[in-house]
Amino acid sequence: MVKIRVMKAVKQERMARNNPENGVLGSAAESRERFGGFTLIELLVVMAIISMLMAIASPVFVQVRDRMKSITGAHNQRQIVVGVTLYTYDNDGLLPESVATVGFEPLWNWSEPTKLIGNEERSPGLHRAMGEYLSAYIPDAKTMFCSKAPQKYKYLRESWEAGDEWDNPETPFPTDPVGGTYCFYWNYIGFLEERDYPFRGPSTMADGREHSKLLVSDYLGYDHWRRPNAFISCEDFKRGTIIPESWLLSAFWSYEKDSNSIDSLKTSLSAGYIDGRVEQYNTSDVIRMRVSLTPDGTVPYPVGVGPGIFYLPRNSLK
Repeated sequence: MVKIRVMKAVKQERMARNNPENGVLGSAAESRERFGGFTLIELLVVMAIISMLMAIASPVFVQVRDRMKSITGAHNQRQIVVGVTLYTYDNDGLLPESVATVGFEPLWNWSEPTKLIGNEERSPGLHRAMGEYLSAYIPDAKTMFCSKAPQKYKYLRESWEAGDEWDNPETPFPTDPVGGTYCFYWNYIGFLEERDYPFRGPSTMADGREHSKLLVSDYLGYDHWRRPNAFISCEDFKRGTIIPESWLLSAFWSYEKDSNSIDSLKTSLSAGYIDGRVEQYNTSDVIRMRVSLTPDGTVPYPVGVGPGIFYLPRNSLK
C-alpha cells in the first residue's frame, strides 16, 4: 500500500508540472529557488539596464577624469611659478639659469626647453640640473610632471633629488641628462620662425618688453627627432599613439599629421607667467619657435633636424 501511495504521489507531481496552467508557475518557482528570488529573465533585464547605464555614464567619467588632470596640470604650473618667484626673492630678483644647453663656454648652443637636467655644466658656477636651483622651493618632483602625459618618467624623483650628480643606473655614462614634459622658458633664448628674430624668456622680475613673461607651458611640438613628421605633446591627442620613455626623455603622445593641420588638433594647453597667472590656450593661437644653434638665438636648427618646432602661446610675446 505504501509503495502504491508513493507512486501515486510521484505521478500527481509529474502531472502538475506538465499541466499548461501550472508549468510556468512551476518553472518560475524553481528559477526563484535557484537564483535567490529572481527569474533568469529578471536577471537578464537587470544586467541589460546596468550595461546601458554604464554606456551612458562612461563618457561622463572620462570627461571628469580629463578635467581633474587639467586641474592638476594647472596646479603644478602654478606651483612652478610660485617656486621660481620665491627663488627670485632670495636672489636679488634674478631667475634661475636655464639648463637647456649643450657644450661649454664659449662654444655652446641651446637644447630643447623641456630639459630638467642638461648634458653638462655650461661653465663653472652654473648648474646643469634645475633641481639645484629649485628643489628647496619645489621639493616634490611630481610638480614637474604634466599629469596628462602617458606615464611619469621612471627616475623623476631620483633625478630631481640628485641634481648635478644624477647618473642613470641603466647607462654606462657617468652623468645623464633628463628631459621633462613641460617647457621651461626662464633665461631661455630660441628662434621665432614666423617673425625671424629671437624669443627671449624672462631673466629678472623687472624685464622690459624685449623679454617674454612666459615661464612654463605644456609641451607641444612637431617634427621631433623621436617622431619625425608628427605632432608630439604631453597632452593626450585622443587619437594618437604613445612614444615610450627612454633613458633620456619622458614618454609623450604623438599624432602623425601635416604641420599645417595644427588647428584641427583642438588640444587645450596651459601656461604660467611671471606675474603669477596660469592660463589656458589652444592650438589655434600659437606661434612657432625653433631651438637655436647659437647663444643669441639667431641661427635655428635646420628643418628636419634635431628637436623640431615648439609651439608657444601667442600672447606670451605681448
